[in-house]
Amino acid sequence: MEFEVIIVGGSYAGLQAGMTLGRALRNVLIIDSGKPCNAQTPHSHNFLTRDGETPAAITKVALEQLSTYNTVQLLHGKAVHGEKTASGFAITTEAGDTFTAKKLMITTGIKDLLPDIPGVAECWGISVIHCPYCHGYEVANQPTGILGNGDGGFETVKLIQHWTKDLTLFTNGPSTLTGEMMEQLTRRHIRVIETPLKAIIHDQGYLSAVELADDTKVPLKAVYARVPFIQHSDIAAQLGCEFTTSGHIKVTEFGKTTVEGIYAAGDNCSMLRGVANAVAAGLAAAAFVNREMIWEQFENE
Repeated sequence: MEFEVIIVGGSYAGLQAGMTLGRALRNVLIIDSGKPCNAQTPHSHNFLTRDGETPAAITKVALEQLSTYNTVQLLHGKAVHGEKTASGFAITTEAGDTFTAKKLMITTGIKDLLPDIPGVAECWGISVIHCPYCHGYEVANQPTGILGNGDGGFETVKLIQHWTKDLTLFTNGPSTLTGEMMEQLTRRHIRVIETPLKAIIHDQGYLSAVELADDTKVPLKAVYARVPFIQHSDIAAQLGCEFTTSGHIKVTEFGKTTVEGIYAAGDNCSMLRGVANAVAAGLAAAAFVNREMIWEQFENE
């Protein structure tokens, strides 16, 4: 089936892009597997008019509003293969269905690679968190841990100490902090614990303490963790898109990748992971896609 634009990924960036393109009278297909990275996050914050709602509630409203546009179709499925065609792109799903379009937008997000510490996965997005702008207000001035080491751990401490001064940095092994870093942390009464972590003690995702390998328990209300990630989908790589040194899809300010006709928006191409940022990026990229298509049609008629 032929569309003008295929959007791979139906979370906030993808749904907003679909609405923008649908309102621009484009024939759009959104393919989504229904596995957002914030699925177990209890509340989404810092998104005006929707502050404090669950991610699922925000998505429900988005889908209801999107359903009023007959220019947009949604397909529940996993896109697994992409290839260039003479007129654009072909996307094949896990079920074996193939769809084609002139333009392609990838809004599939990223997959966090969590450390193999019992309790981390259950607490991820609830009390083991990554973003103070998403979660910091709720745990401000509470006993808080930071899982990190070296430059990255020190940078996270510098950021989070704005929200709380009761901080403990867990290096989860020998510290790689410099002497100058240690001096600054000591001066600010920020503890550094090198003993490896044994487990996160929690109740339904809400942690109460970090248990160390020597069985010591450190009472805490939250832990910030910067974890590595991979792209949730390898379609961008299949089609030859370039990536940044951080592992994000390389895009312009309007979401254009290094491959002509392919755009990206959301977590897969930005370090900013909030809902508001994803929505804004989806709108900007979609508007640019539509502008490009208008220009191409105008010049070729």
